[in-house]
Amino acid sequence: MATVATSVIQGKTDLPTYHQIPETKYELDWADLVTLDLSQFDQPGGKEKLAKQLFEAIQKIGFFYIIGFGLTQEQVDRQFAIGKEVFQLPTEEKLKYRADLENGGYNGYKPLGLREVKPGVYDNTEIYNIPKWIPAFERPHPEVINRNKQEIETFARHINDNIVGKLLVLFAIILELPEDYFLQRHRYEEKSDCHLRYMKYHHRTEEQNRILENVWVKGHTDFGSLTLLFRQPVSALQVRTPEGQWKWVKPYPQSITVNLADSLEFLTNGFLKSSIHRVVAPPPDQADIDRLGVLYFVRPEDSLELRPVVSDVLKRLGYDKTTDNSAVGITAGEWVKARVAKGVTKDKPRSDVSEQPIIGGKAAKYYD
Repeated sequence: MATVATSVIQGKTDLPTYHQIPETKYELDWADLVTLDLSQFDQPGGKEKLAKQLFEAIQKIGFFYIIGFGLTQEQVDRQFAIGKEVFQLPTEEKLKYRADLENGGYNGYKPLGLREVKPGVYDNTEIYNIPKWIPAFERPHPEVINRNKQEIETFARHINDNIVGKLLVLFAIILELPEDYFLQRHRYEEKSDCHLRYMKYHHRTEEQNRILENVWVKGHTDFGSLTLLFRQPVSALQVRTPEGQWKWVKPYPQSITVNLADSLEFLTNGFLKSSIHRVVAPPPDQADIDRLGVLYFVRPEDSLELRPVVSDVLKRLGYDKTTDNSAVGITAGEWVKARVAKGVTKDKPRSDVSEQPIIGGKAAKYYD
């Protein structure tokens, strides 16, 4: 486990210092992902260069790395430290902030073992989601969150304004749309299910992994526009290639791993493909370590209808015709809430589900 020491950062609360664990020494079958350096964004021709890189990346697979995003490792590790403190709270304390998952509410605490993943075996995740810091989403939080509110809010706003904002501009450039096209549909002040997430995968026993065939979370897509995963040294994330192969995602130094999600696929009629990924048991030298994560989920404004954009690029590439896979008539908020609620239904173990009806004739697929 990560070792701790006490440190005080000027202007911030006293928290145990979080030290990232060593990477696996196993040479795994790593995915070949493109790396975008966002520090080039404001340089002459930088946006165009990055958009070209991103266009090439998404032709292969909807996963990529970003670096140069304006946060220090110390700032990132502070968020890991806060997340660790949250999950160390007594269960009865955490349950005071339980998310209303059954009704599509995602903000707050998701308890361990809520979903049956195989008969008699339950999920090994705890989650704490913090929504956007706007009046519409005011809610109670544990004291460790309240004490560190200013730091958490500053961190989340930096992600929104200086990372997500740049990526949304790049997608607009790729589609030959006005640069602010997606920005105007992801405004921070408007209601949407964007959130910062602390997430903990509890390590499993050899027997549990045998029953699960080492698959902790089946292959799936994410609900919104983008998912950002801050460097996670415990190797467990795998991405599915267009050929149907599973490749490990390497914890690239001082990076964020980004994947595309459902809303961008709907809004581009399938051109931007929601990335299929899963979580598996880590390699043997990390098998006894709990996997703590810090993530940010980007989602369009709740009221946005998931109707394909009008783009000359989509016309040229043949993505301008509405298909049976379209989500016309469904809003972003409706899609997210329906997927959240369906995710905690107890009708059958997740291992037995390959396709799950969600809303408006649309279904979510799961992959082995």
